[in-house]
Amino acid sequence: MIMKDGFLKTAAITPDIRVADTEYNTQQIIQEMETAWASGARLAVFPELCLSGYTCGDLFLQDVLLKGCLTGLKNILAASASMDMLTLVGLPFLYHYRLYNVAAVLHRGELLGLVPKQNIPNYSEFYEARHFAPAPEENDYIDIPELGEEGEGISFGPKLLFAAENLPELVLGVEICEDLWMPAPPSCSHAAASATVIANLSASDETTGKDLYRRQLIENQSGRLVCGYVYADAGEGESSTDLVFAGHNLIAENGVILQETSRFENGTAITELDLGRLANERRRITTFPISSPEDAGYSVEVFSFEDLAETTLTRQYQPTPFVPPAQADRERRCNEILMIQAMGLKKRLAHTHCQNVVIGISGGLDSTLALLVTAKAFDLLGLDRSGIHAITMPCFGTTDRTYQNACTLTRCLGATLQEIPIHHAVEQHFQDIGHDKNNHDTTYENSQARQRTMVLMDVANQCGGLVIGTGDLSELALGWATYNGDHMSMYGVNSSIPKTLVRYLVLYYAQTLPDDDLRQALMDILDTPVSPELLPPEQGQIAQRTEDIVGPYELHDFFLYYMMRFGYSPSKIYRLAVYTFDGAYGKETIYRWLDTFYQRFFSQQFKRSCLPDGPKVGSVALSPRGDWRMPSDAVAALWKKDLEAIIK
Repeated sequence: MIMKDGFLKTAAITPDIRVADTEYNTQQIIQEMETAWASGARLAVFPELCLSGYTCGDLFLQDVLLKGCLTGLKNILAASASMDMLTLVGLPFLYHYRLYNVAAVLHRGELLGLVPKQNIPNYSEFYEARHFAPAPEENDYIDIPELGEEGEGISFGPKLLFAAENLPELVLGVEICEDLWMPAPPSCSHAAASATVIANLSASDETTGKDLYRRQLIENQSGRLVCGYVYADAGEGESSTDLVFAGHNLIAENGVILQETSRFENGTAITELDLGRLANERRRITTFPISSPEDAGYSVEVFSFEDLAETTLTRQYQPTPFVPPAQADRERRCNEILMIQAMGLKKRLAHTHCQNVVIGISGGLDSTLALLVTAKAFDLLGLDRSGIHAITMPCFGTTDRTYQNACTLTRCLGATLQEIPIHHAVEQHFQDIGHDKNNHDTTYENSQARQRTMVLMDVANQCGGLVIGTGDLSELALGWATYNGDHMSMYGVNSSIPKTLVRYLVLYYAQTLPDDDLRQALMDILDTPVSPELLPPEQGQIAQRTEDIVGPYELHDFFLYYMMRFGYSPSKIYRLAVYTFDGAYGKETIYRWLDTFYQRFFSQQFKRSCLPDGPKVGSVALSPRGDWRMPSDAVAALWKKDLEAIIK
């Protein structure tokens, strides 16, 4: 099986070495290769000059050391013959009377190429120019008799890429240490020539605070280039005459550090790069500068993996991808989102010269968030909150709990509360259309939703205001809204907020308050089951729970994020969900609701095609004017077929 779902297990390794002891270093490198291979790695990156040691100084000018490195490389090549793993090793290499700091790229006993370092530092503690020449401008083919490669021609040069013939998403580019720290790193050119993964063989000495900058540099470079970035650093074993090396290995993917090692402990960072995700992201970003390697003056060395079984996942996926896991990040995000929502509404109110708005307030999460955002927008405009007309419209399914919370919330925020029961109007409507009020079908439910919308629109006409929509992103994705009912408004402040994030936004707001009535009401709203309250209560309690009907929102938000943000297939989303929610949901449950998600997502596009205006706050949104253009008649057959293949 060839790399299912685009995952490639990758290792950045710091071996124990001895300065100038090439035999010992060779043994340690081979040992670490075997360990990485046994762990499932298919790409292993070692540090700069690890065969000799980075701190050899003038010993680099000794023939004995250089020949020892070639002998070591030959032995590593022999050992690699039994490992279906792309391996990169650093060593000094003499060519045309010039010494180069190179990365040897090998696979299955074959030396695919040598990539020399382009930028040679010669400042502060670095004096590499004393020994090494910068890479020549053009590639060449060379013979290395010591490796038994004479006459075959080994690629040598700065513009080399290494592509897996049977893994089209994997194109590897190489840079060495200082190359990354330049204003225009070689990796920029590599990525523009189609490289999806950058390997950096480094020997970065440790000084106070340098680790933070190094981390940011790698994080940012992987994000700018939309690539995987594998950074292998020299560590303990190098000479401490003037410098200390900490073995700070990092693996990043598109702006996120996936794995890193502790400093001052030689170790291995190992995780899975999601090459499919990178390929999708580049396809989505139409401004990403991609040309063919040939047009960019690159040579491509092609190899093939012989056997890549399904990659065992170890990297972490957040069950709530829309919600930052760290509290500080989450609080900052919540504050930012509330401001974006409020600023969007502020602009719309200022543009329309409205000093009144109308909101249907139910005592549920979505209308609560909309009311909080509206109050913030009014404050930004300096408007009296009494211009916020919060309308509660009790009907057949309204419980005392949600009714009281709606009233308390409105009173505490200083908005104008108006109660307009709709029982009689809906019953009259049933008589008009000949519907039995004891038949609790879709007509029974949707008649209430449309009656409420008509009330809101008409009250807005009375006060010269705008109707503020309360529906959220998750409901839009599932089509869980009554067409021309709660689906419609004049400005939808929650339209790009997923349900899981709505909860955290309300919680964040509550936690900023003193322990008063408003805080208590918000906490009780958070504890209330999500429900449209359209069916009569059972013994005074909510009888209709949304998640019992359409499925858990935390699953649907997970599905939505990975389908929309990265274009993952249903089978890949299923695999990630099973892995991420292990212990929380069984495979059958996940499959059932994923099938529901695709069925509803495709069938309900017509509701999204006429979506009211609303502010975008994150990377996933469904506005037909911005992020998501989909024909309402699109067929889900291919997605369903991919999903059905899971159980065959």
